[in-house]
Amino acid sequence: MASASSTKKMRDIATCPICMNLMTHPVSIKCGHNFCQLCIIEFFNRVRLLNPAMTKLDCPLCRGPFDKNSFRPNKELENMIEVIKEMEEIDQQMLCKEHGEKLHLFCEDEGQLICWRCERSQHQGHATALLEEVYQSYKEKLQKAMVNLNQLQEECMKHKMFLTLQMDDWKEEINRKRQKIKSDFKNLRSFLHEEEKSYIWKLEKEEEQMLKRMRDSKASLEQKSSELQSHILELEAKCQGSVQNMLQGVKDALVRSSAVKLEEPENFFLEIHTMCNVSELYFDVKKTVKRYQVSVTLDPSTAHPDLFLSDDRRQVTRGCSKENLEASSRRFTAFPCVLGSEGFSSGRHYFEVDVGEGTGWDLGVCLENVQRGTDMRQEPEFGFWTIRLCKQIVALTSPPTPLRLSDQPLVVGIFVDCEAGVVSFYNMTTGSHMFTFPRASFSDTLLPYFQVYQHSPLFLPPPDE
Repeated sequence: MASASSTKKMRDIATCPICMNLMTHPVSIKCGHNFCQLCIIEFFNRVRLLNPAMTKLDCPLCRGPFDKNSFRPNKELENMIEVIKEMEEIDQQMLCKEHGEKLHLFCEDEGQLICWRCERSQHQGHATALLEEVYQSYKEKLQKAMVNLNQLQEECMKHKMFLTLQMDDWKEEINRKRQKIKSDFKNLRSFLHEEEKSYIWKLEKEEEQMLKRMRDSKASLEQKSSELQSHILELEAKCQGSVQNMLQGVKDALVRSSAVKLEEPENFFLEIHTMCNVSELYFDVKKTVKRYQVSVTLDPSTAHPDLFLSDDRRQVTRGCSKENLEASSRRFTAFPCVLGSEGFSSGRHYFEVDVGEGTGWDLGVCLENVQRGTDMRQEPEFGFWTIRLCKQIVALTSPPTPLRLSDQPLVVGIFVDCEAGVVSFYNMTTGSHMFTFPRASFSDTLLPYFQVYQHSPLFLPPPDE
């Protein structure tokens, strides 16, 4: 803190020699002396008013010549004047408001700055000390408090940073869950859409079959009605003819009319057999497809030589090629594939494949008469309806269709509706629909199909699991 004498010296330097106040917008003239800008301009104008011919004037302090063009703003001096004003304002604040004396004492009891008169009146008997005596100790206390606060601030920032990370993690988790919900509902809508098409197809099939039977019965009745009408007209004609015409061949006419019989028409029970519990489909996809679950085992006669089947024929792994295998025209020779023993030619069927965390597999169904050598092409046009995992999951349509799934399945469900021509795949880990091939017409029996990759065994769990 500057002393009073230092402040006074600075004020003397910054005082305008003309107005004797702290300079306002100080300017320097040629000789180097400083004045208020307004003061030196007024001085210049006053002198010029008395002697208009004068172009140069003498400095009010040193009599050195100067002209108006020599005025130069003195920014450094202007900044110093601002500092002086701030110091004087602080000095004013350091005076006792009650007694007008300098606050040079500190009352330890009250924690206040006081003057000597305050000490003798309101603070008599209190522990007091000069400001210089307590300054250093309180400065150290403040610094120690600052250290503690800085530590708390650092801890607070750590908590804030941790909370920010938690917020980001929470947002990411919420976003993942949001995408999962959207994906699940999208899959559910897809599943329900396919189920709707299947049930509508079955209902239309049932409608057409019943209408055909009823149309055939109606045609038979119309034919019988026409036959009866013909006999009625014949008998009416005889009744309206002469005696001779009526009696001529009357016995034959009566025999023919009595031979006409009306068979009891088919009694149609108009009961719809295609039933669909939409709420059940909506609430439990797993439960719905599992109603059609069948037991599937592997057919050794179709297995490629590199494949090894477990004794119960429910697990297959890939290894080294085996020799002396029984010859079979059903065996795959070019690719490590194997078929299921059970075929599907009608109705609805569902089976599951436990793929675990394998890095590659092909799953689905194929026609019984597909090619099994090097000319095998795994597409619907050639009798294959399959999906594949190899880096990503794709449906082997033509061209392949990438399946963008939020979760990779550990268990894949395969659903077949032979009449409707539907082959669908489900992620049974999440109970969500993965893909349904475009509707097809199966020309032969369908068999479960598997292609096995290295270090990725496949397992067929029994239906009760």
